[in-house]
Amino acid sequence: MYSYCSVVFLGVFLPLTVALYQALPQKGRRVVLLAASYVFFWILSGKLLLYLLFSTLSVHHIGLWLSLLANERDAALQGVERSERKAIKQQYLHKQRMVMGFAVVLHIGILVAVKYTAFFGWNLNNLFEVLHLPLRLSTVKILAPIGISFYTLQALSYLFDVYRGSVPADRNLFRLALFLSFFPQIMEGPICRYSDTAQALWECPSVSYRSLTFGAQRILYGVMKKVVVADRLNAFIKPVFADYAQYDGGVIALAAVGYTCQLYMEFSGTMDIVIGAAEIFGIRLPENFRQPFFSKSISEFWKRWHITLGTWFRDYIFYPVTLSKPLKKLTTWGRKRLGNHFGPLLAGAVALFCVWFSNGIWHGAGWNYIFFGIYHFVLILLGNVFEPFVHKTYEKLRLRRNGAVCTGLRILKTGVLVCIGELFFRAPELGIGMKMFGRMVGSFSLSSFKSGKIFEMGMDRQDFIIVGVTVAIVFLFGVLKERGVQIRQRTAEKPTVLRWALYYALILFVIVFGAYGPGYIPVDPIYANF
Repeated sequence: MYSYCSVVFLGVFLPLTVALYQALPQKGRRVVLLAASYVFFWILSGKLLLYLLFSTLSVHHIGLWLSLLANERDAALQGVERSERKAIKQQYLHKQRMVMGFAVVLHIGILVAVKYTAFFGWNLNNLFEVLHLPLRLSTVKILAPIGISFYTLQALSYLFDVYRGSVPADRNLFRLALFLSFFPQIMEGPICRYSDTAQALWECPSVSYRSLTFGAQRILYGVMKKVVVADRLNAFIKPVFADYAQYDGGVIALAAVGYTCQLYMEFSGTMDIVIGAAEIFGIRLPENFRQPFFSKSISEFWKRWHITLGTWFRDYIFYPVTLSKPLKKLTTWGRKRLGNHFGPLLAGAVALFCVWFSNGIWHGAGWNYIFFGIYHFVLILLGNVFEPFVHKTYEKLRLRRNGAVCTGLRILKTGVLVCIGELFFRAPELGIGMKMFGRMVGSFSLSSFKSGKIFEMGMDRQDFIIVGVTVAIVFLFGVLKERGVQIRQRTAEKPTVLRWALYYALILFVIVFGAYGPGYIPVDPIYANF
């Protein structure tokens, strides 16, 4: 049951949980959801469940600690002269910052220890070798529980919100435990805020016909993306990235585009399954994708892709860094000397670097991930710097920036930049990514396409047609969503016969064209490894 798309999860675990949940009253449903979440995590990670238990207990205690300090502060401020209030507030703010700092060091420290110990050791050993120092560190790889990057950020978001006073500290350990461990999203997100789901999970509404059918629709659509496209593309993409030297630049370019498509179909498909599974229980999880390939810039792309991760970095890294005293001073200094556009970019660049360095290293312990983050930092920063010049250029040339032609070209440009980034993201190492990029540019050729050899590299002509048709279906749905069409609501309003005909057609499509059986290697949940 390593994948949400597995037969065990969709055919046994989820239906059994739904049946038990619906058969019990509210308090019993809470027990079912919490027990199912911990059983699910135990199946995935075994004894590493202790990580989640420790995180939950520590977050609960630290949240109450922060709340206690806030209550003590409020009590101390009662009947105090105005001149003394500021000193009292500063005193308790310092204490709360110390507690919050301890929480960040504790949880990020655990995350760093399990994910990056071997990476840091390997790089230090290389440095010692370059410096000819007689030192050698043992590079022990610590087993990490599945989804630790996701539930760690979710736990910290709760503590930050308690620290800021956005949400009250939850005294109910079991409600907090359910918020952190809810099984549909523990493995790959989305990264929820406490205010998004905690109370809704605790209320445990009944499973309705609408929630069941709407959830099943979403799950089926996600399975189509994963099984028909992502798993099928794996047969072509995996060999190219494993042994790129055998292929010309044209094949590598296609592999980069194919991997970008595969990553989107696998991750967004998984999110469809996750959100659909939660929807069955009446829980609305935040959307994690919003038609990212309609983006006209890299900045816009990252507002539409993995949305909950982007908003987490924005709210808990970008804004705090930007609003820190040193960067406020830098902004003031910059405005005076560089003007209202370029002045704020100085502080913004520092905050943006912190976000994208964190984004890169969050995805994995490798220089290719760090490069991936810095690559997008540079692109977004350049976009911000040159925005006035680009605007003036459009005006001088009398071009409509949002016209059909310009919009199409901007979307195409963004897509190319994204695919280049994903090439480095997928490459086994940064050095290999550089060589693949060099080969793609310097040895670009269409000979494999002209000769038909492209259809002998893991995918035949029929495979490419199936992928193309499915991508076209997803693209059509994306166009309708961009135009505000509520596809699922429209479907629900259709006559019963037509509606179920559509459902059965989709089921049949997945069964007939799904990539499974001999010759196919299903894609492991890509983001579960991050």
